[in-house]
Amino acid sequence: MTNDNRSARLRYDDGCLAAHSLNLIGDRWALLVVRELMFTPKRFQMIRAGLPGITASVLTGRLAQLRDVGVVDHDTRLGIYSLTEMGRGLLPVLEALCRWSLMAPGHDPRRFISPSALMISMRVNLIPDAAQGTDAHAGFDFGTEAFEMRLTGGTLETRPVNTPDAPFVLKGTGNTVGFTVYGAAPVELMMKEGFISAEGDLTAAQSFVDLFRLDRTA
Repeated sequence: MTNDNRSARLRYDDGCLAAHSLNLIGDRWALLVVRELMFTPKRFQMIRAGLPGITASVLTGRLAQLRDVGVVDHDTRLGIYSLTEMGRGLLPVLEALCRWSLMAPGHDPRRFISPSALMISMRVNLIPDAAQGTDAHAGFDFGTEAFEMRLTGGTLETRPVNTPDAPFVLKGTGNTVGFTVYGAAPVELMMKEGFISAEGDLTAAQSFVDLFRLDRTA
């Protein structure tokens, strides 16, 4: 705990740093709330849209807890929640959990995937050897959210945008775009079957999605 009037429920009476972290962010839904705010500030209902199954009362409680421990800021005038620097520091934690889950059985990609979840997943599942020496610029439009990705020197950067301005833009849900990125079917076939729509250079789009793989042997 800290001495600045922030408080958290003591789950573990343990001096381990991992236990201290879990005392702060270990409640159910807490890290997923952080995930939904990782790329951009959001209002309450937009956060909830990325978390099917969470109730309004539980989300209110998690946001209050995360605010109390310094992970989330709340602009009460505008009704917008955003991550603090401390909150943004949890991105490597989310990425590490994604990598660990590749070794764990039982993942079902047919379950709901939010746009933010997919963007984090793609950062994790970029194929390093394929990405080296490759520069690329991609756009993604999920309707209520949009992003651009830039790959430079093997490093992938993601940023939220109002309207993607990229050589190509993939449009769909987190699930359908995820199936396009990680599946074996070509981009044009996914378009033909109605899973996604796309604009721009489809050859570049195919080359881009070929840079990602869900490697469960990693």
